[in-house]
Amino acid sequence: IGCLLGPSGCGKTTALRCIAGFETIDGGIIRAQGGVLADARHSVPPERRRIGMVFQDLALFPHLTVEQNVGFGLSNLNRTERTRRIEELLEVVGLVDRRSQYPHQLSGGEQQRVALARALAPKPDIVLLDEPFSSLDVELRERLSIEVRSVLKHLGATALLVTHDQQEAFAVADVVGVMRQGKLEQWDAPYELYHRPATRFVADFIGQGVFLAGDVVGTDAVQTEVGLVRMNNGRSWKPGQRVELLLRPDDVVHDDASPLTAEICARTFRGAEFMYTLRLPSGAQLLSLVPSHHDHAIGERIGIRIEPDHVVAFEMRE
Repeated sequence: IGCLLGPSGCGKTTALRCIAGFETIDGGIIRAQGGVLADARHSVPPERRRIGMVFQDLALFPHLTVEQNVGFGLSNLNRTERTRRIEELLEVVGLVDRRSQYPHQLSGGEQQRVALARALAPKPDIVLLDEPFSSLDVELRERLSIEVRSVLKHLGATALLVTHDQQEAFAVADVVGVMRQGKLEQWDAPYELYHRPATRFVADFIGQGVFLAGDVVGTDAVQTEVGLVRMNNGRSWKPGQRVELLLRPDDVVHDDASPLTAEICARTFRGAEFMYTLRLPSGAQLLSLVPSHHDHAIGERIGIRIEPDHVVAFEMRE
């Protein structure tokens, strides 16, 4: 399961529509299952690409029941095979008892599962999902993303999801491509995107964090306002280079015994933890995730220490 992730207007949906065959391409090649689907001179029609599609607005047929929607693309099967396939899909998506209902009688989450079952019914080579959870509330979106991944894995389906929501991308996909202005910045596992971003854009876009200026004092060490930090991103730097270190909220640990202190200038309560925005003497800011029993007021100074698991540095921007 792959995902194209990026801000609005970066080209995610256009890429998906090109793969589906809804848009023609001016250059390059689209390949799938060892064959060419499109190039600048030739394009396989959408209906012959063996691709299933789950649209952003779901596009269910309002006059058809759940059962009829799921079986819509199975006209090539005989009645027995068609019934068996519909039963299998309804069982997988948990809608057996809703088979005779119409789309308007279903919840948003149930409609989503009908759309997914319909796309999977003809056993396509690839399933494309275009921001499928965008119209749902946060709690339902989180639950459904896990359910959709489970269904796709259960059926062994290859899928490509498009979203601007990184939590959704991480919940569903095995590998994620971060896009910017029509280009892939990095194609990697979610863990790698977070801890080993290949570009400054990926580092800035994925997760939360801040960039702290520093001076390289060795091939793997940089001196910063918060002390000497050892880098472990596999890149050698030249002493004297000016760099920016990416520090995540979990890299900044609250420690009352530390001589290094910072002023709390903002805080967000998250239940089990606080997200503190901390101001250093220079005015630079850090983020820190702190267990919520450490309840400190804005303006208070707290001790911190820097314990980065993965430190990533980028050359200082002019």
